[in-house]
Amino acid sequence: MESVFQYFGVSGSLVVSVVIAVAVFTTLVTITLPLLAGNQLKSRMKAVALERDQVRARERARLAVEREKGRGGLRQQDSKGIVALVVDSLNLRKALVDDKTVANLRVAGYRGQRPLTLFLFARAIMPLVMLAFAVFYVFGLGLFEAQPTMMRVLGCIGVAYLGFYAPILYISNQASKRRLSITRAWPDALDLLLICVESGNSIEAAFRRVAEEIGIQSVALAEELVLVCAELSYLPERKVAYDNLAARTGLDGVRAVTTALIQAERYGTPLGTALRTLSQENRDMRMNLAEKKAAALPPKLTVPMILFFLPVLFAVIIGPAIIQVMETQ
Repeated sequence: MESVFQYFGVSGSLVVSVVIAVAVFTTLVTITLPLLAGNQLKSRMKAVALERDQVRARERARLAVEREKGRGGLRQQDSKGIVALVVDSLNLRKALVDDKTVANLRVAGYRGQRPLTLFLFARAIMPLVMLAFAVFYVFGLGLFEAQPTMMRVLGCIGVAYLGFYAPILYISNQASKRRLSITRAWPDALDLLLICVESGNSIEAAFRRVAEEIGIQSVALAEELVLVCAELSYLPERKVAYDNLAARTGLDGVRAVTTALIQAERYGTPLGTALRTLSQENRDMRMNLAEKKAAALPPKLTVPMILFFLPVLFAVIIGPAIIQVMETQ
Protein backbone atom coordinates (compact mmCIF):
# COMPACT_ATOMS: atom_id res chain seq x y z
CA MET A 1 0.00 0.00 0.00
CA GLU A 2 2.88 2.36 0.75
CA SER A 3 4.25 1.70 -2.73
CA VAL A 4 0.92 2.73 -4.23
CA PHE A 5 1.01 6.04 -2.30
CA GLN A 6 4.64 6.62 -3.41
CA TYR A 7 3.72 5.91 -7.01
CA PHE A 8 1.09 8.67 -6.93
CA GLY A 9 3.41 11.01 -5.00
CA VAL A 10 1.30 11.01 -1.82
CA SER A 11 2.59 10.36 1.67
CA GLY A 12 0.90 7.53 3.53
CA SER A 13 0.94 9.45 6.83
CA LEU A 14 -0.82 12.37 5.14
CA VAL A 15 -3.61 10.11 3.90
CA VAL A 16 -4.04 8.57 7.36
CA SER A 17 -4.15 12.04 8.93
CA VAL A 18 -6.83 13.20 6.49
CA VAL A 19 -8.93 10.09 7.13
CA ILE A 20 -8.66 10.58 10.91
CA ALA A 21 -9.59 14.26 10.60
CA VAL A 22 -12.65 13.43 8.47
CA ALA A 23 -13.71 10.72 10.94
CA VAL A 24 -13.39 13.09 13.92
CA PHE A 25 -15.33 15.82 12.09
CA THR A 26 -18.20 13.48 11.15
CA THR A 27 -18.33 12.16 14.71
CA LEU A 28 -18.59 15.67 16.14
CA VAL A 29 -21.29 16.62 13.62
CA THR A 30 -23.27 13.46 14.42
CA ILE A 31 -23.13 14.21 18.14
CA THR A 32 -23.83 17.95 18.03
CA LEU A 33 -26.60 18.11 15.41
CA PRO A 34 -29.26 16.41 17.59
CA LEU A 35 -28.33 18.73 20.46
CA LEU A 36 -28.67 21.84 18.28
CA ALA A 37 -31.93 20.71 16.66
CA GLY A 38 -34.02 21.51 19.74
CA ASN A 39 -37.43 20.15 20.61
CA GLN A 40 -39.42 20.42 17.38
CA LEU A 41 -42.58 19.03 18.95
CA LYS A 42 -42.52 21.63 21.73
CA SER A 43 -42.04 24.53 19.32
CA ARG A 44 -44.79 23.35 16.98
CA MET A 45 -47.21 22.79 19.85
CA LYS A 46 -46.49 26.30 21.09
CA ALA A 47 -47.34 27.65 17.63
CA VAL A 48 -50.54 25.62 17.64
CA ALA A 49 -51.47 27.02 21.05
CA LEU A 50 -51.07 30.53 19.67
CA GLU A 51 -53.26 29.65 16.72
CA ARG A 52 -55.86 28.18 19.05
CA ASP A 53 -55.94 31.51 20.89
CA GLN A 54 -56.41 33.22 17.54
CA VAL A 55 -59.37 30.95 16.75
CA ARG A 56 -60.88 31.79 20.13
CA ALA A 57 -60.36 35.53 19.61
CA ARG A 58 -61.80 35.37 16.09
CA GLU A 59 -64.93 33.59 17.25
CA ARG A 60 -65.39 36.02 20.12
CA ALA A 61 -65.00 38.92 17.70
CA ARG A 62 -67.59 37.38 15.38
CA LEU A 63 -70.05 36.98 18.23
CA ALA A 64 -69.43 40.55 19.33
CA VAL A 65 -70.09 41.79 15.80
CA GLU A 66 -73.32 39.84 15.66
CA ARG A 67 -74.42 41.35 18.98
CA GLU A 68 -73.65 44.89 17.95
CA LYS A 69 -75.45 44.53 14.57
CA GLY A 70 -75.27 48.00 13.21
CA ARG A 71 -72.72 49.81 15.27
CA GLY A 72 -69.90 49.00 12.90
CA GLY A 73 -68.46 45.94 14.59
CA LEU A 74 -64.87 45.62 15.53
CA ARG A 75 -62.03 47.19 13.60
CA GLN A 76 -58.86 45.26 13.06
CA GLN A 77 -55.60 46.91 12.15
CA ASP A 78 -53.19 44.88 10.10
CA SER A 79 -49.51 45.19 10.78
CA LYS A 80 -47.79 47.22 8.07
CA GLY A 81 -44.21 46.08 8.00
CA ILE A 82 -41.85 46.34 5.07
CA VAL A 83 -42.96 43.01 3.68
CA ALA A 84 -46.65 43.90 3.92
CA LEU A 85 -46.04 47.31 2.35
CA VAL A 86 -44.23 45.77 -0.62
CA VAL A 87 -46.99 43.20 -1.13
CA ASP A 88 -49.75 45.81 -0.87
CA SER A 89 -48.01 48.38 -3.06
CA LEU A 90 -47.45 45.85 -5.85
CA ASN A 91 -50.98 44.43 -5.39
CA LEU A 92 -49.56 40.90 -5.33
CA ARG A 93 -52.58 39.41 -3.58
CA LYS A 94 -54.79 40.12 -6.55
CA ALA A 95 -52.18 39.07 -9.11
CA LEU A 96 -50.79 35.87 -7.58
CA VAL A 97 -53.24 34.58 -4.96
CA ASP A 98 -56.04 32.14 -5.71
CA ASP A 99 -57.80 29.37 -3.82
CA LYS A 100 -55.18 26.83 -4.88
CA THR A 101 -52.33 28.93 -3.48
CA VAL A 102 -54.02 29.30 -0.09
CA ALA A 103 -54.86 25.57 -0.04
CA ASN A 104 -51.24 24.62 -0.83
CA LEU A 105 -49.95 26.83 1.97
CA ARG A 106 -52.47 25.31 4.37
CA VAL A 107 -51.46 21.77 3.41
CA ALA A 108 -47.79 22.69 3.88
CA GLY A 109 -48.57 23.84 7.43
CA TYR A 110 -48.53 27.60 6.82
CA ARG A 111 -51.82 29.18 7.90
CA GLY A 112 -52.88 32.76 8.32
CA GLN A 113 -52.09 36.00 6.54
CA ARG A 114 -48.45 36.35 7.58
CA PRO A 115 -47.20 33.20 5.79
CA LEU A 116 -49.16 34.23 2.71
CA THR A 117 -47.57 37.69 2.81
CA LEU A 118 -44.09 36.21 3.19
CA PHE A 119 -44.76 33.81 0.32
CA LEU A 120 -45.83 36.66 -1.99
CA PHE A 121 -42.84 38.75 -0.92
CA ALA A 122 -40.51 35.82 -1.68
CA ARG A 123 -42.04 35.42 -5.14
CA ALA A 124 -41.47 39.12 -5.77
CA ILE A 125 -37.94 39.43 -4.40
CA MET A 126 -36.38 36.08 -5.39
CA PRO A 127 -36.25 36.83 -9.17
CA LEU A 128 -34.34 40.06 -8.46
CA VAL A 129 -31.93 38.29 -6.09
CA MET A 130 -31.33 35.42 -8.50
CA LEU A 131 -30.90 37.84 -11.41
CA ALA A 132 -28.32 39.87 -9.50
CA PHE A 133 -26.53 36.66 -8.51
CA ALA A 134 -26.45 35.42 -12.12
CA VAL A 135 -25.31 38.79 -13.53
CA PHE A 136 -22.51 38.96 -10.95
CA TYR A 137 -21.21 35.50 -11.79
CA VAL A 138 -21.67 35.67 -15.56
CA PHE A 139 -20.62 39.26 -16.30
CA GLY A 140 -18.82 40.31 -13.13
CA LEU A 141 -16.55 37.27 -12.79
CA GLY A 142 -16.38 36.70 -16.53
CA LEU A 143 -17.80 33.19 -16.64
CA PHE A 144 -18.85 31.67 -19.96
CA GLU A 145 -16.94 34.32 -21.92
CA ALA A 146 -16.73 31.98 -24.89
CA GLN A 147 -20.52 32.05 -25.25
CA PRO A 148 -22.31 34.83 -27.14
CA THR A 149 -23.62 37.76 -25.13
CA MET A 150 -27.22 36.97 -26.02
CA MET A 151 -26.86 33.42 -24.66
CA ARG A 152 -25.47 34.72 -21.38
CA VAL A 153 -28.32 37.25 -21.09
CA LEU A 154 -30.87 34.51 -21.73
CA GLY A 155 -29.15 32.37 -19.09
CA CYS A 156 -29.49 35.18 -16.52
CA ILE A 157 -33.17 35.61 -17.40
CA GLY A 158 -33.67 31.84 -16.97
CA VAL A 159 -32.11 31.98 -13.51
CA ALA A 160 -34.44 34.86 -12.58
CA TYR A 161 -37.41 32.86 -13.88
CA LEU A 162 -36.31 29.95 -11.70
CA GLY A 163 -36.24 32.30 -8.69
CA PHE A 164 -39.85 33.27 -9.39
CA TYR A 165 -40.97 29.64 -9.07
CA ALA A 166 -38.55 28.64 -6.28
CA PRO A 167 -41.06 29.50 -3.47
CA ILE A 168 -43.70 27.34 -5.16
CA LEU A 169 -41.29 24.41 -5.32
CA TYR A 170 -40.41 24.91 -1.65
CA ILE A 171 -44.07 24.94 -0.59
CA SER A 172 -44.77 21.86 -2.72
CA ASN A 173 -41.85 20.02 -1.11
CA GLN A 174 -43.00 20.95 2.39
CA ALA A 175 -46.55 19.82 1.59
CA SER A 176 -45.28 16.46 0.31
CA LYS A 177 -43.21 15.90 3.47
CA ARG A 178 -46.16 16.84 5.65
CA ARG A 179 -48.53 14.50 3.79
CA LEU A 180 -46.04 11.65 4.10
CA SER A 181 -45.64 12.22 7.84
CA ILE A 182 -49.41 12.27 8.38
CA THR A 183 -49.93 9.21 6.14
CA ARG A 184 -47.44 7.14 8.13
CA ALA A 185 -48.91 8.06 11.52
CA TRP A 186 -52.61 8.18 10.61
CA PRO A 187 -53.43 4.44 11.09
CA ASP A 188 -51.84 4.46 14.54
CA ALA A 189 -53.76 7.62 15.39
CA LEU A 190 -57.01 5.92 14.36
CA ASP A 191 -56.23 2.97 16.63
CA LEU A 192 -55.65 5.33 19.55
CA LEU A 193 -58.81 7.26 18.67
CA LEU A 194 -60.80 4.02 18.59
CA ILE A 195 -59.49 3.01 22.01
CA CYS A 196 -60.37 6.41 23.48
CA VAL A 197 -63.87 6.44 21.98
CA GLU A 198 -64.69 2.90 23.08
CA SER A 199 -63.43 3.65 26.59
CA GLY A 200 -66.12 6.32 26.94
CA ASN A 201 -64.26 9.55 26.14
CA SER A 202 -65.90 12.26 24.09
CA ILE A 203 -64.56 12.96 20.62
CA GLU A 204 -62.87 16.20 21.81
CA ALA A 205 -61.12 14.42 24.67
CA ALA A 206 -60.18 11.58 22.32
CA PHE A 207 -58.60 13.97 19.80
CA ARG A 208 -56.73 15.76 22.57
CA ARG A 209 -55.38 12.50 23.99
CA VAL A 210 -54.34 11.20 20.57
CA ALA A 211 -52.59 14.50 19.82
CA GLU A 212 -50.51 14.13 22.99
CA GLU A 213 -49.52 10.55 22.18
CA ILE A 214 -48.98 10.79 18.42
CA GLY A 215 -46.71 13.85 18.60
CA ILE A 216 -43.67 11.63 19.09
CA GLN A 217 -44.33 9.93 15.75
CA SER A 218 -45.69 12.84 13.70
CA VAL A 219 -45.57 16.47 14.82
CA ALA A 220 -47.70 17.53 11.84
CA LEU A 221 -50.54 15.17 12.74
CA ALA A 222 -50.45 16.21 16.40
CA GLU A 223 -50.69 19.83 15.32
CA GLU A 224 -53.71 19.15 13.12
CA LEU A 225 -55.50 17.22 15.86
CA VAL A 226 -54.94 20.04 18.35
CA LEU A 227 -56.44 22.47 15.85
CA VAL A 228 -59.44 20.16 15.45
CA CYS A 229 -59.96 20.24 19.22
CA ALA A 230 -59.84 24.04 19.18
CA GLU A 231 -62.30 24.31 16.29
CA LEU A 232 -64.69 21.77 17.84
CA SER A 233 -64.76 23.92 20.96
CA TYR A 234 -65.38 27.29 19.32
CA LEU A 235 -66.96 26.79 15.90
CA PRO A 236 -70.77 26.82 15.79
CA GLU A 237 -70.94 23.65 13.61
CA ARG A 238 -68.79 20.59 14.22
CA LYS A 239 -69.03 19.65 10.53
CA VAL A 240 -66.95 22.72 9.68
CA ALA A 241 -64.13 21.55 11.96
CA TYR A 242 -64.06 18.12 10.31
CA ASP A 243 -64.12 19.64 6.82
CA ASN A 244 -61.26 21.95 7.77
CA LEU A 245 -59.20 18.96 8.92
CA ALA A 246 -59.71 17.22 5.57
CA ALA A 247 -58.86 20.42 3.67
CA ARG A 248 -55.68 21.08 5.70
CA THR A 249 -54.29 17.58 5.19
CA GLY A 250 -55.43 16.91 1.63
CA LEU A 251 -55.48 13.13 2.16
CA ASP A 252 -58.23 10.74 1.10
CA GLY A 253 -57.83 8.63 4.22
CA VAL A 254 -58.37 11.62 6.49
CA ARG A 255 -61.35 12.73 4.39
CA ALA A 256 -62.96 9.30 4.76
CA VAL A 257 -62.61 9.46 8.54
CA THR A 258 -64.04 12.98 8.72
CA THR A 259 -66.98 11.84 6.59
CA ALA A 260 -67.60 8.98 9.03
CA LEU A 261 -67.44 11.41 11.95
CA ILE A 262 -69.92 13.75 10.27
CA GLN A 263 -72.33 10.89 9.60
CA ALA A 264 -72.02 9.63 13.17
CA GLU A 265 -72.69 13.16 14.41
CA ARG A 266 -75.73 13.59 12.16
CA TYR A 267 -77.40 10.18 12.24
CA GLY A 268 -76.13 8.76 15.52
CA THR A 269 -74.44 5.73 13.89
CA PRO A 270 -71.88 3.76 15.93
CA LEU A 271 -68.42 5.20 15.47
CA GLY A 272 -66.31 2.29 16.72
CA THR A 273 -67.01 -0.05 13.80
CA ALA A 274 -66.34 2.65 11.23
CA LEU A 275 -63.06 3.66 12.90
CA ARG A 276 -61.92 0.03 13.10
CA THR A 277 -62.60 -0.53 9.39
CA LEU A 278 -61.00 2.73 8.33
CA SER A 279 -57.95 2.03 10.48
CA GLN A 280 -57.42 -1.31 8.73
CA GLU A 281 -57.87 0.30 5.32
CA ASN A 282 -55.33 3.02 6.08
CA ARG A 283 -52.88 0.45 7.39
CA ASP A 284 -53.25 -1.52 4.17
CA MET A 285 -52.68 1.65 2.17
CA ARG A 286 -49.50 2.36 4.14
CA MET A 287 -48.26 -1.19 3.51
CA ASN A 288 -49.03 -0.89 -0.21
CA LEU A 289 -47.08 2.36 -0.35
CA ALA A 290 -44.08 0.70 1.30
CA GLU A 291 -44.26 -2.26 -1.09
CA LYS A 292 -44.47 0.10 -4.05
CA LYS A 293 -41.33 1.92 -2.94
CA ALA A 294 -39.52 -1.39 -2.37
CA ALA A 295 -40.46 -2.59 -5.86
CA ALA A 296 -39.18 0.64 -7.42
CA LEU A 297 -35.82 0.44 -5.63
CA PRO A 298 -33.90 -1.94 -8.00
CA PRO A 299 -34.41 0.18 -11.15
CA LYS A 300 -33.37 3.29 -9.23
CA LEU A 301 -30.16 1.61 -8.05
CA THR A 302 -29.09 0.60 -11.55
CA VAL A 303 -27.66 3.96 -12.63
CA PRO A 304 -25.81 4.69 -9.32
CA MET A 305 -24.26 1.22 -9.42
CA ILE A 306 -23.05 1.71 -12.98
CA LEU A 307 -21.66 5.19 -12.30
CA PHE A 308 -20.15 4.74 -8.84
CA PHE A 309 -19.80 1.11 -7.74
CA LEU A 310 -18.51 -0.57 -10.89
CA PRO A 311 -15.64 1.89 -11.60
CA VAL A 312 -14.44 1.59 -8.00
CA LEU A 313 -14.70 -2.20 -8.18
CA PHE A 314 -12.69 -2.30 -11.41
CA ALA A 315 -10.09 0.04 -9.92
CA VAL A 316 -9.70 -2.17 -6.84
CA ILE A 317 -9.42 -5.37 -8.91
CA ILE A 318 -7.37 -4.20 -11.88
CA GLY A 319 -5.43 -1.34 -10.22
CA PRO A 320 -2.72 -3.45 -8.49
CA ALA A 321 -2.11 -5.44 -11.67
CA ILE A 322 -1.70 -2.24 -13.70
CA ILE A 323 0.73 -0.81 -11.14
CA GLN A 324 2.83 -4.01 -11.21
CA VAL A 325 2.93 -3.98 -15.01
CA MET A 326 4.01 -0.33 -15.04
CA GLU A 327 6.76 -1.04 -12.49
CA THR A 328 8.20 -3.92 -14.53
CA GLN A 329 8.53 -1.74 -17.63
